[in-house]
Amino acid sequence: MPESDIRSVGAAAAGHYGISVTGATLSSVIVSAAWNVQGNPADAAFVNGVQRLFDVPLPVVPNTTKRGNDLVALWLGPRSWLLVETAAAGERSGLDDFAAKRDAVNASGGALFDVSSSRVAFRISGLQSARILAKSCPLDFHPDAFAVGQCAQSLFGRVGALFYRPDATPTFLMLVARSFSHDSWKLLCRSAAQYGYDVEAPHALADLR
Repeated sequence: MPESDIRSVGAAAAGHYGISVTGATLSSVIVSAAWNVQGNPADAAFVNGVQRLFDVPLPVVPNTTKRGNDLVALWLGPRSWLLVETAAAGERSGLDDFAAKRDAVNASGGALFDVSSSRVAFRISGLQSARILAKSCPLDFHPDAFAVGQCAQSLFGRVGALFYRPDATPTFLMLVARSFSHDSWKLLCRSAAQYGYDVEAPHALADLR
């Protein structure tokens, strides 16, 4: 790889990096809202109340997701889920009027937290995307082990990350803590350089519907 290309790996500007072929496309993803809901999945009042409020069922099988009209619910743990907005700009989302919905979830025996600012997301798509992620993460991203609609938490390098596969392109979404976003992006780009990759302008999560 030319020295100039090595120095540019990790850049956020749109363009092509690494070797001349394109094995993957990388971009940041605009996540306009993300709320963490917690409660007892065996409590029908809680589960039904959340579904009425947000129009999306909570996944109860570990490491799976459920989609609604404008939200995706990701399983984080036996009593914890992440609700992420997928509505396009200007569309009405289920993640609005936080105070009222927090009170409603509390009344049903659960808890609701606005974590919209806590994480950033990156989109990795293309034929080499699973190999790129596997270079810095111990998860098995083969489709037999990580199917469409699945999510999982692990490490990316030394940073905790949440991975989600929305489609069979393959495309993966990786969410990391905002404070580690710069280092995670650089590692992602370095992992992709040997396959060649394009950086695209930021995507809205609605683009993944």
